[in-house]
Amino acid sequence: MAMFNRGHRHRRNGRQVEIEASERYYETDAVRGLLLPARRSLRISSARDADHRRLIFMRHEVCYHAGRRSMRAVWSFWSKPFHGHHKRVWRSELHHLLAWVLSVERARRHYPRTVLVTDTEGARLLVDKLGLCFTTVMTTLAALDDVDPEWWVMGKLWAYRAQTEPFIHLDNDVFLWKRLPEALERAPVCAQNPEWFPSEDASWYRPATYDRAIRAVGGWAPEEWRWSTSRNFAEAVCCGLLGGAAVDFLAYYADLAIRMIEHPRNCTAWLSLGNRIGDNILFEQYLLAACLEFHSGRPGSPFSGVHAAYLFPSSDDAFDESAAVQAGYTHLIGGAKNDAKLMARLTARVKRDYPEQYARCLNCVDEIEGNPPA
Repeated sequence: MAMFNRGHRHRRNGRQVEIEASERYYETDAVRGLLLPARRSLRISSARDADHRRLIFMRHEVCYHAGRRSMRAVWSFWSKPFHGHHKRVWRSELHHLLAWVLSVERARRHYPRTVLVTDTEGARLLVDKLGLCFTTVMTTLAALDDVDPEWWVMGKLWAYRAQTEPFIHLDNDVFLWKRLPEALERAPVCAQNPEWFPSEDASWYRPATYDRAIRAVGGWAPEEWRWSTSRNFAEAVCCGLLGGAAVDFLAYYADLAIRMIEHPRNCTAWLSLGNRIGDNILFEQYLLAACLEFHSGRPGSPFSGVHAAYLFPSSDDAFDESAAVQAGYTHLIGGAKNDAKLMARLTARVKRDYPEQYARCLNCVDEIEGNPPA
């Protein structure tokens, strides 16, 4: 296949409430594929205090010098937005499940240390029912139960923020046929490709529209956002693949995005903008590029030396079939997930290479659709 186009803060009754989230950690039994309680658990407070910031900054130098073999492959799955709207982008429920099988199985050939960040329902589906093997399964996204599922990117942002060592996060429609180049793995930030877009609001990125809405209600935005929008900054980072060694920077950026989305004064602005599903990329991909550009070479910034390396130099290269084949990388963007020929190839690949997981997918679909077992 080739590349194809396309503890937290709760707000209740207008009040911001600090809660301490109990995070359950799981380990998977590689033989039975069962969900087992981990030998250890961790309780964390999500308060964003100075001590937390200092801790993520301290990881910076250590992670830069980590070896290739320490990199972990990470996936995230927040089930609430998937059931709310994301499932419709797939040709069928079966093809969504088959993509999970192929994405995880291909990547763990190159990156044996695998992590799933999900909620309880996601763990039951992907681990208990499909039998996918992860080194670590974290159900931290259960804490997002009260969050508007139109903000689907929150699941990914929470996953980015949770990482404490070098990693690559993969969308479940990304398939790695080859290991990533060493230069990419060792980079402070690694991603699929950079993007440039027209500065007018007709673009698929609308930072000016969102900036006006925030300002109109006296909302909050980080310095990096204000700096970029004041300069008509028109760059983004495609995050079908995102990770790197600078886990402190990635946690910092993800935290900014989460705070922007959740800020009480911004909620009024979001309501004035209507449906936000298509604009989540502003907070994942545009803000990331803005943070990279803002801190690059900036005196006094702990991230002045952070830069991004890309698997493809541009969107055009990423969508070029020969370039994708050479890179050993497939991303089923947008309408590709509903393409009959591509989904037939996906089905044939999983049925041939992973027959046990294929059978599990069929059984799972029968259960979802209420069909009796054969």
